[in-house]
Amino acid sequence: MNERYITDTLLDRFKLHLRSEEKSEHTFEKYLRDVKTFIRFLSGREVTKEAAVDFKQKLLDDGYALRSVNSMLASINSLFAYLGWFDCKVKAIRQQRQIFCSEEKELTKAEYFRLLNAAGQKKNARLQMILQTICGTGIRVSELQFITVEAARVGQATVRCKGKTRTVFIVPELKKKLLQYAKEKRITAGSIFITRGGKPISRTSVWREMKSLCKQACVNPKKVFPHNLRHLFARTFYALERDIAKLADILGHSSVDTTRIYIISTGAEHRKRMENMRLVI
Repeated sequence: MNERYITDTLLDRFKLHLRSEEKSEHTFEKYLRDVKTFIRFLSGREVTKEAAVDFKQKLLDDGYALRSVNSMLASINSLFAYLGWFDCKVKAIRQQRQIFCSEEKELTKAEYFRLLNAAGQKKNARLQMILQTICGTGIRVSELQFITVEAARVGQATVRCKGKTRTVFIVPELKKKLLQYAKEKRITAGSIFITRGGKPISRTSVWREMKSLCKQACVNPKKVFPHNLRHLFARTFYALERDIAKLADILGHSSVDTTRIYIISTGAEHRKRMENMRLVI
């Protein structure tokens, strides 16, 4: 068997492969980040099944969450599959489906409103509008580029992500705010949330600006990141509609199993429901 090493040439070929599969920019960056983490772990050693298993154990020893470990393993397995190194692939860690989440991780509606107020106090109108747009539509932060002046005018946006296209509705209250914001910023066409250079605002910029609100809003920084706004949208929608299939379509999920992760209740809510069963006298 020929020795296997991940060279710069192989990595460049893998990049082209990911591009050819039309992976989203976020997925593209994540796969490469995970593969580079594996390369650093190898420290010049040959790629073997044993090395991949050791990498898996190292992630666990370092305290990575099981979902994070499985996600990183999926990235390196994708590389192995592309290179034909199928014997090096490692199994994901099996875990029981989580039935409730920690209160320390999920953003509440009250905390969301405090973040909005903090953004207003900082006179950061763009960030305040971004928070309301993500939370009011359930889109990903990478999909903000599809919220255009034209979309706001008709009350719906056509969003393209991960090779799929879906329609996202913009409720009248948000439509009015978006058009007013665009007018104030003299944005007459195209994406509403742009940098001074006219480019779509980046995920990193939104993340950094959100973190700057934590202290003033009295919200745990661990809860404050763009994707948690999407989770809040999902939980709020599901509490009203109780239709997980419709919610999956709105969020752009291929599987309702992914959607279930978004709508699990907190430990306190789960505990309260069990207490209300009143089966212990």
